[in-house]
Amino acid sequence: MRPELIKKIKSLKGPISVLGASGFLGANIFRSLIQVRDDVFGTSFSGESWRLESMPKQNIAHLNMLNPLSLDAFLTRFEPRTIFDCSSFGAYSFEQDWERIHATNYSTLIRVLETLSKRELSAYIHSGSSSEYGRNSKGPDEIAVLLPNSHYAVSKAAAGLVVSYFGKTAGMPVVNLRLYSIYGPYEDSSRLIPVLCEKSLRGDLPEFAGRKISRDFIHVDDVVEAFVDAASRMGEGIRGESINIGTGRKTSLETLAQTACNIFDIAKEPKFNSEVGRPWDVEDWFANPTIAINLLGWKSRIDLEEGLLSTREWWRGFLEGHEFARLTKKSKNAKSKNSISAVVACYRDEQSIPIMYNRLGSIFQKIGVDYEIIFVNDCSPDNSEDVICQISSYDPRVIGITHSRSFGSQAAFRSGMGIARKEACVLLDGDLQDPPEIIEEFFAEWRAGADVVYGRRIKREMPFWSEIFYRAFYKALALLSEIPIPRDAGDFSLLDERAVYWVLKCKERESFLRGLRAYVGFRQVGVDYIRPKRLFGVSTNNWIKNIGWAKKGIFAFSRLPLHMLTAFGLLSMIGTVLLALTSVVIRMASPYSVPKGITFISLLVMFFGSTTILCIGLLGEYIGKIYEETKARPLFIRKSLIARGNIKPAEDRIQ
Repeated sequence: MRPELIKKIKSLKGPISVLGASGFLGANIFRSLIQVRDDVFGTSFSGESWRLESMPKQNIAHLNMLNPLSLDAFLTRFEPRTIFDCSSFGAYSFEQDWERIHATNYSTLIRVLETLSKRELSAYIHSGSSSEYGRNSKGPDEIAVLLPNSHYAVSKAAAGLVVSYFGKTAGMPVVNLRLYSIYGPYEDSSRLIPVLCEKSLRGDLPEFAGRKISRDFIHVDDVVEAFVDAASRMGEGIRGESINIGTGRKTSLETLAQTACNIFDIAKEPKFNSEVGRPWDVEDWFANPTIAINLLGWKSRIDLEEGLLSTREWWRGFLEGHEFARLTKKSKNAKSKNSISAVVACYRDEQSIPIMYNRLGSIFQKIGVDYEIIFVNDCSPDNSEDVICQISSYDPRVIGITHSRSFGSQAAFRSGMGIARKEACVLLDGDLQDPPEIIEEFFAEWRAGADVVYGRRIKREMPFWSEIFYRAFYKALALLSEIPIPRDAGDFSLLDERAVYWVLKCKERESFLRGLRAYVGFRQVGVDYIRPKRLFGVSTNNWIKNIGWAKKGIFAFSRLPLHMLTAFGLLSMIGTVLLALTSVVIRMASPYSVPKGITFISLLVMFFGSTTILCIGLLGEYIGKIYEETKARPLFIRKSLIARGNIKPAEDRIQ
């Protein structure tokens, strides 16, 4: 690194954040900055990135730019003064989700700058794109007409106008750098230059697009310096501007191929195919960097031959420990499923909540996911609400719900799932009997393809007789239930957003979530764990409540008792007819041999009487459930919502 660049990096006001540090450009900026100073923090959405290997974990945060809470949490935690925004979506031809393109590149930028307008900020450098020019790409200056020719180009052009507004009208220190064809270390392996370098190591060449198609190839080290120059020179003349960052040199693919053959000593004749190119490709695509030279004092230093040679050597070394085909977003091995909502049902858990918060935060940071924690205070008589409010005041990822009265843990879980905004929900009891550390195993199974991962209690730290009762209940439920419900599985589980959606579609007044979880189906996997004792206080469950739980589970998911009543009635009728016929036959054959006394008749009457009462009771349970459903009362009522240290009345109180 040049001494001049080191000096400029040191002059930047910190802390410094690199948004999108797991991407190609972001990783290069982050790695350059972290060599010089330690108050640099990069963000990653995927949870893990090959580009950030060996980087200090304490300097990498996990951020979902599309989620306001995640953004607030990041800004509150690190309070950056200088921000390099390299986040983007749609630059690759295989990224075709137009809604996500516009949401990531345009709408999110507005949210970010609006949020930052209320904070102290020294410089915000936004990575724009030369794609903004679209069909008008032949060496345009910054005031040239934009003719975007793809969703990506439209979103980037709109982002440039956003920067102009916030910089020139709102007076914020923000600038948009329109980047040309960057290449260098850590580029996605599906791109032209990495493929060229990898094939050249084997004495081969890739198939090129049309030979006359041109690019303005600029090495990533030059672009990193342009970002630093823009931040260090931020002032009135730069705010709100869009500035071209390119070499100004037009390089056709034919020239590129010939240059590669010469410097890599490849004898093979290059092949060109105009059908290989992207739909939005144009023949002449190169920069006019005059404004960058005048405003930023920046110009490219690395010529194409030097850049190709250094990039090829970098790939040679890097591929000794990595598989080239896996180093792309396009790879099937690219990780998805990067965010989790933890829904914690709380009742008399004032002492447990801070411990639960710390343990959840630790495990989510360990596995590297974006997360939120939703504490549902089921009208607890202790100070749970105040504790949740205090935690949310310094961690925006913490949200609280308070119910108007105690509706039970099942309603609490449903209430929390109703406002969860991540890709999966983890359900936990607030008494710490569901160990948060097991979430790491849940997460691994989820990433491996499971839609529902439930905790299976192989042992409970409780009296022996209670253990027998619980095991007997789960065996009975498994035998009676019309759908397979896993044995010894409680509410502790991870549900993918698809499963959450369908669980919430089930509107039973008396929810039995572990049964509904089995009912919705999808791929389900169990994880064994030992359920510990309650850490504080005593359990609010008792024998009466436990029996109620058992009845709820059985009557909600089994009609077998009704079938048994029908079968018993049929058998009783047959037995009665046979008994009557037997009595008639005996009377006719031997009038004096009919049993005397009332004992037999009394026992028979008592048997059928008690059986009738039992049958009426079973029917009553089902009729009672029908009665509850027809009343259609709300499952719960939210009294208030807690966020950022504030307790506000819930707008949507009834669900």
